[in-house]
Amino acid sequence: MPNKLASESSPYLLQHQNNPVDWYPWGEEALQRAKDENKPIFLSIGYSACHWCHVMEHESFEDEAIAGLLNEKFINIKVDREERPDLDQIYMNAVQILTGHGGWPMSVFLTPDLKPFFGGTYWPPQQRGQMPGFTQIIEGVERAWINRNDQALAYADELTEKIRRVGFGVSTSDAHLSNDLIDAALVALENNFDFQHGGFGTSPKFPNAMNLELLLRSWVRTGNQTLLDMVTLNLDKMALGGIYDHLGGGFARYSVDARWLVPHFEKMLYDNGQLVDIYLHAFQVTGSPLYEATIRQTCDYILHTMTDSEFGCFFSTEDADSEGEEGKFYVWSPKEILEVLGEDRGTRFCEIYDVTERGNFEGQSILNLSQPLESNSTNGLSTAELNSLEESRQSLFEHRAKRIRPGLDDKVLVSWNALMIQSMAQVGVVLEDSKYLEAAIRAADFILEHMTVASEDSKLRLLHSWRHGQAKLNAYLDDYSFLANACTTLYECTGDERWIQTAVELTETILDHFHDDESGGFFFTSDDHESLITRNKDSFDSSVPSGNSMTAYVLARLGKLCNNVKWLELAEQTILNSMTILERAPAGCGQMLLALDFLLNDTQEIVIAAENPSELAQWRQQIFSGFIARRTIAYLQPNQDGAAVLREMSQTKTLIDGQTTIYICQNFSCRNPLTNHGEIKAAFDTMKATDSSS
Repeated sequence: MPNKLASESSPYLLQHQNNPVDWYPWGEEALQRAKDENKPIFLSIGYSACHWCHVMEHESFEDEAIAGLLNEKFINIKVDREERPDLDQIYMNAVQILTGHGGWPMSVFLTPDLKPFFGGTYWPPQQRGQMPGFTQIIEGVERAWINRNDQALAYADELTEKIRRVGFGVSTSDAHLSNDLIDAALVALENNFDFQHGGFGTSPKFPNAMNLELLLRSWVRTGNQTLLDMVTLNLDKMALGGIYDHLGGGFARYSVDARWLVPHFEKMLYDNGQLVDIYLHAFQVTGSPLYEATIRQTCDYILHTMTDSEFGCFFSTEDADSEGEEGKFYVWSPKEILEVLGEDRGTRFCEIYDVTERGNFEGQSILNLSQPLESNSTNGLSTAELNSLEESRQSLFEHRAKRIRPGLDDKVLVSWNALMIQSMAQVGVVLEDSKYLEAAIRAADFILEHMTVASEDSKLRLLHSWRHGQAKLNAYLDDYSFLANACTTLYECTGDERWIQTAVELTETILDHFHDDESGGFFFTSDDHESLITRNKDSFDSSVPSGNSMTAYVLARLGKLCNNVKWLELAEQTILNSMTILERAPAGCGQMLLALDFLLNDTQEIVIAAENPSELAQWRQQIFSGFIARRTIAYLQPNQDGAAVLREMSQTKTLIDGQTTIYICQNFSCRNPLTNHGEIKAAFDTMKATDSSS
C-alpha cells in the first residue's frame, strides 16, 4: 500500500511512496497530527539525484523493523530540498550548528512546533565504526523526548534562536566598500588553489564558477596574470577530466578525487548553467577550441536530454545511479569498446581516453584525456585521426544510449532554469548559433506563461516548481533574482524590450515582498509565504549564488543600465549588510563580490541607437565577440516607443544625422558619441580583455 507521498509530483518524493515508513509530505495534515498527538517529527530532506539518499532509503526506509520504529514513535515527513529550499536552509543550519557539517540526506528531529532538537545526515541502519546506527538514534531520541522532555524543549528553543541569527549580518556605521574586500578573497582563493590539478582544496572538489568568474574579472582589473592562469588551469583540467562526459557532454556534480577524474556522477542543471557561463567568458578571452567544444557539447546535452520537447523548459537533474550502481551508465571496459569500434579504432580510442584492463574506477574506466585533442603538435594527432575519434565518440554515444539511463528528475525550477537561460542566451550570440538563443527564449517564455500567478497588488509573482502541467509553491528570492538577471541578459542578447521590462518588474517584486526594511538585505521567502520558525536570509553562496548576492548583483546591473540611483544605493546597502560575512569568509561569497566589483569599478555603459535592426545586431555581435568584464548594453530605436525604464536615458541619446550612433559612458559620464564604423569598432576592441601571454 503506497504511503501519502503517492499523490505528490516530486520525483524524489515519489521514489519513497512504497516505503513501509508512513511518510507524509510537508503540510497541514502532518503538522497538525504532530501537535494533536504531541509527537516529535522525523524530517528527512534529500533530492532525487542524491546517491546517499538512495542508500539510506534502501538500508533503512525499506526496512520493516526500522519503519515500524519510526511509525510508532514519530510523525515522519519527507521533503524534496529542491522544491522546498526554505525548509532545507533552516534545518541545514540546525544540522551544521549541531554537528559542524551538513549534507544530504538530512535527518532532523523536531518538536511539534517545528523546532529542531537533534539531527545529522546519513546514518547506517546499525552502528558502523564510529558512526552510530539509525536504530540507536531513533531509540535515543525517543528516550530524550520522553524522559528529558523539558531539556529537549529548552534545547530546541536555544537552537532555534541560533538559527534565527544565521545570515543576519550587521552593517557598522564606519563600514565602507572597497576593492580590498575582493583582494582579500583573491588571496584566500590563491592560497587554497591547487596549482597542479586546478580547483580549490584537495578532495572532494566542486566546480566553483562564481569564484572563477571573480578571478577572471579581477585579472582584468588588476592585470595579475596568475589569476587568469588559475582560471584556465581549472577549466582545462575539468574539461579533460572524468567529471566531464566526453561522449554526451555536460559536467557531473563534483569530483571525489583531487584531479577531477572520478565524479559523483549526478548531473545538475545549475552546475552546467554556471559552468557554461565561465567557459564562455574564458573562451572570449582565450579563443580556446577546447572551451568552445565543451560549451557546445554541454549546451547540446541540455537540449537533447534535459529539455522538455513540448514546452522547452529545462529539467533539474540526472541521477548518479542506474541499475542500482553509481556511474554504471558512464564507465567502459576495453572489451566493450573494441566490440563497438573494432580492433584498430578501439585500441587507439582506449589509449587516448585512458581505458585499461585495470580500470580507474572499480575495475572499469571513466573516459578522460591527458591533454586537449586539438594539441596536434604535442600528441601527434592528424586531422584524419581527429575525425576518426569524433566518429568513435559518436558510435560509443549511440551504443551507450542502449543502456539503462540514470533516473531523470524532470521537475522544472525557476531559479535553475534562469541560470541556464542566462548562459545559453550568451552562447547563441557569441558562437553565432541561433538554436541556443532560441532555446533560452523558449525556456523564459515558458516560465512567464506557466509559472506565474495573479496577485492582488498586480506585481509579477512566480511559482517555484512545475511538473507535468502543475505549477506550485511560492517562489523564493533566488527565483526572482536569478530570473531578473537572466531577463536582463536576454535583453542585451536580443534588444527585445519586453525582457528588460520583465527584469524590472521582477526586481520591483523583490523590493516589495522580500526586502527587510528594518535591518536591510533580503529574506529568502516573501512576506506572504508560509510561516516557519524563522524567515531566513542567505548571504553565503552554496552550489548556486545566494539570494542576497544575486539580488545585489541585479540591483547594481539594472541600476547602471537604467540610471536608477535608488537601486545602486540598495545594492550597496545589501553588500554592507553582509559585511561581517564578507570579512570573515570572503571566498564563500563569490557572487556578492561580483556584485561589489560591478558596483565599484568602471562599467562600460553602451547605448546603441539605430533605426535598422540589422545595425543593432551587427554592433551587438561586435560587443559579444570579446570579454568585457563589466558592461551594460541598451538599444534605442527612435521609431519605437521604447521601454519605460529606459526613457530617461533615451531622452539624451538619439541618432546623429540619421546615422547609427554609439554612446559609451562610465559612472554617468559619457564620451563623445560615435558614428564612424572604424572608430566604433576600435572603441569596442579597446574594452575587450585579451590574454597577452598566449
